[in-house]
Amino acid sequence: YEFTSELLQQIRRTGGKYLFMTNNSSKSVDKYIEKLGRLGIESVADDFLTSTEATIAYLRTKNHKKIYAFGTASFRRQLADAGLTITDTLEEGIDCLCLSNDQELTFKKLEDASILLLKHDVEYIATNPDWVCPTWYGSVPDCGSFAEMLFRATGKRPKFIGKPEPDMIYLA
Repeated sequence: YEFTSELLQQIRRTGGKYLFMTNNSSKSVDKYIEKLGRLGIESVADDFLTSTEATIAYLRTKNHKKIYAFGTASFRRQLADAGLTITDTLEEGIDCLCLSNDQELTFKKLEDASILLLKHDVEYIATNPDWVCPTWYGSVPDCGSFAEMLFRATGKRPKFIGKPEPDMIYLA
């Protein structure tokens, strides 16, 4: 990590810019700043671009009245803090389903998403297509796996925003 810290400092000293990009939509940028800090790498919020931020940028180009935010409390908070009208309960007026990596997954969320896709034909967005998310013990299902599960139930696929799709790269 020592070499990484030196390299990043040199990039800044010479007027360059770098960007950490992640498809992990379950954590906020603050958590990544803390993580890098523990590794001895100083960073600020502008050093990061997450699939959640890229998704927010995409959603801001739309005029959705209400977005069903399928994800963690952190994910929902980030969308709400960005000024988007969100909900995590099935109610009138929802015109978009926004799926993310959800470590707080419940059957109710899967059922709500299925109803929205089958009965209401809402726009369907997903933060990233990753099948798995690495952990200290191996991998767990990620957003792409949840999207595949919903596809098997509804026949509908989302518009993915995160890497390797171009939306996030263009935003960077």
